[in-house]
Amino acid sequence: MEDQKMKDPVSMFVLFAQMFSITAKNLEKEFGQKGLDVLADSVKEFGVMRGKDIACRAASRGKQNTLENYLDNYDMERSELFGYTNEFKPDCVCQEFTKCIFAETWMEAGEEKYGRIYCNNIDPAIAYGYNKNLECQHEKIMYDDKRCTFCFKMK
Repeated sequence: MEDQKMKDPVSMFVLFAQMFSITAKNLEKEFGQKGLDVLADSVKEFGVMRGKDIACRAASRGKQNTLENYLDNYDMERSELFGYTNEFKPDCVCQEFTKCIFAETWMEAGEEKYGRIYCNNIDPAIAYGYNKNLECQHEKIMYDDKRCTFCFKMK
C-alpha cells in the first residue's frame, strides 16, 4: 500500500495544504502571532480575489452575482476528495461537507492550528468578494465536528 501511494500523483489540494502549513510555520517562527495574523489577512485577500473572479465568471455567462448564481459559477473543482451536499432554501444556500482533503491533510500532519487559519477565513472572504452583501455563516468545522457547514445568505 505504501509503495503504491508513492507511485500515484499527489493531489494539488494536498500540495497546497502542505505549502500552506510550511508557510504558516515559518511565519510563526519568524514573527510569532503577527506572522499568523498576516497569513490570515492574506487568506482573506486571496478569498476576495477569488470571489471577484467568480462574479466575473457569472457575468461572462450573462448572470448577476446573486445568491442563486454563486455555486453554479464557483471556481474550484469538487473532486472525489470532497464529500458534500447542497441545500437550496428560499433565502439561503447551505452546504455540508463530510469530507475535505484540506482538513484531512492538516489533521494527518497535526497541523490543524494552521488549517483553521485557512478554513475560518476563506469562505467568508470569497462570498464577500463575490457580492459584498453575501454573508457566509460557518457554524461547524471539520476539526471539531467532523463536518463543515456553511450557510450563504444575502444581507
